[in-house]
Amino acid sequence: MHETLLSGLTLAASGPEIPSVDEFLPPEILFQGTPFAMNRIILVRVIMTVIMLIVLGVSAAKAKLIPGRWQGFIEWGIEYVRDKIVYEVMGETRGKRYVPMITTLFFTILLFNICGIIPGMNIAATATIMMPLAFALWTFVQYWRTACREQGFFTYLKKECIPQGVPAPVLIIAIPIQLLDVVVIRPVSLTVRLFANMLAGHIIVALCFSATQFFLIEAHNWMAAFGAATFLFGFIMTLFEGFVAYLQAFIFATLSTVYINLSYPED
Repeated sequence: MHETLLSGLTLAASGPEIPSVDEFLPPEILFQGTPFAMNRIILVRVIMTVIMLIVLGVSAAKAKLIPGRWQGFIEWGIEYVRDKIVYEVMGETRGKRYVPMITTLFFTILLFNICGIIPGMNIAATATIMMPLAFALWTFVQYWRTACREQGFFTYLKKECIPQGVPAPVLIIAIPIQLLDVVVIRPVSLTVRLFANMLAGHIIVALCFSATQFFLIEAHNWMAAFGAATFLFGFIMTLFEGFVAYLQAFIFATLSTVYINLSYPED
């Protein structure tokens, strides 16, 4: 009995396997040594992108004047982004131009995020820095393009960097800060917010189920209660991660719309 207890304590001291950064830098599994080499995360992105294109392509090809349930669901999603994000921020007149872009951003980020809780994928396609950065750069290019078209490059810079009513001495500090905000902080904040949330969520869920495996399989029977607790917490966190997947897509799409809207001249 004493030896069994001592063995159990020794296993407990060793602890479950902790997720490491290697999970987010996995080795290449396809086309190794070529420019088309893919690791698991890239493969997840490709698979989800192909699924999205097939589903949306088939849905568009079979669209009817009187929509069925599936077509109605797709149209509801598009109308949600249009009405609750784009038109809510920009209004209908300005917003029509950007509905396709923001809808693409929202649903791509949402589905890429949800990959983290899909069995067999088990990692968000946005859990490494490059994918969120690509989305953020798209927003960055779009709001600069809009600013140049609607106001002109220098007029936009003046409006953003020289706030009205600010005393001249303060402008020495304000101008560099405002310029840094437009050029660096906006895209970086979009990138880091999405990346960090999906990375943290994956680590927490992976840690919970790693602990469950340790307590239920590797440790002794008297530690099974801990395994049940970590499994329950992991299940709750998985559901929460699904909510976070939606929330981060919504925040990213909303902030992108806000930044583009700020590129227009004041009414």
